[in-house]
Amino acid sequence: MTLRHVDLCSGIGGFALGFEWAKLSKPVLFCDIELWSRQILAKHWPDVPIADDVKELANDPDGLVPDCDILTAGYPCQPFSLAGERRGTEDDRHIWPYIFSIIQRKRPSFCVFENVYGHVSMGLDEVLSDLEGESYAARAFIVPACAVDAPHRRDRLWIICRNVADTNNSGDRASRRRTDSIRQKVKQGQEKQSQSKSSGSRKDVADTDSTYQSGRSLPSRVQTQHHNTDSTSSNGRSKNVANANSKGLQGQRRQHELVSQRETEHSIGRGGKEVRVGEFWKSEPRVGRVANGIPRRVDRLKGLGNAIVPQIAMRIGLTIKETM
Repeated sequence: MTLRHVDLCSGIGGFALGFEWAKLSKPVLFCDIELWSRQILAKHWPDVPIADDVKELANDPDGLVPDCDILTAGYPCQPFSLAGERRGTEDDRHIWPYIFSIIQRKRPSFCVFENVYGHVSMGLDEVLSDLEGESYAARAFIVPACAVDAPHRRDRLWIICRNVADTNNSGDRASRRRTDSIRQKVKQGQEKQSQSKSSGSRKDVADTDSTYQSGRSLPSRVQTQHHNTDSTSSNGRSKNVANANSKGLQGQRRQHELVSQRETEHSIGRGGKEVRVGEFWKSEPRVGRVANGIPRRVDRLKGLGNAIVPQIAMRIGLTIKETM
């Protein structure tokens, strides 16, 4: 059975592409505020209607939003992003309430959302509370792009929800029983974890009070994947995670650029021996973010920066198929 997919804050169609790879669904509506993104969607899905404002859809979801089995949204990250001012609900780009009102009216069987890591410490509790109040079983995960072999880390928050109230939407009552069984197992695991904490820590039990990367505590409902735990430094930070705001890193980068420029002109002394710089410090290849002759380069970079990784969406889609 192919599900009907409403994709809000669609970007360039990462969710739709990933779900089509998984043979899970077909899009019946896109929505994105960026003109260039809508042009990309129209090129690849010419038969799918495209809206331009989630707020307008929320004003009349019965008339403007078709019935759907699955709803997705990579809603704006600026209200929560660590790279911004983090104004949260005071930010004009905070549109979760509008998305939630559409969910309340259309009640899809599944919802999947994507956002930045900073959403964990700001706004996530509101989203999970809203969904659970409407009888959606919701779980959140941190899945980086490198989990599907992408050449960059790109930690992102993924929220996966299932409607556990309207059993007719899932096809049969067996699906509801499986969901109840999973929730019971999770509850039993949490009880065992609580007992093990009271008797002392164990290495094979996750510590929900632990910190991740920059020291922020994660809500117990969020599952995270800790990578390279043996490479943490004495101050608790992972050595393999770069701090872009670090003055030390900026200084190293500038020093690297200066040395690379003089690499063929000078030699330095090390341990009393004259050696060429290039013998022990080779310059890295240029990233090439500024390319000449490529049309709409700024739009392309912005579109890719806002896009989800479709390979992760495909994995989520395959998992959803197994529960149907």
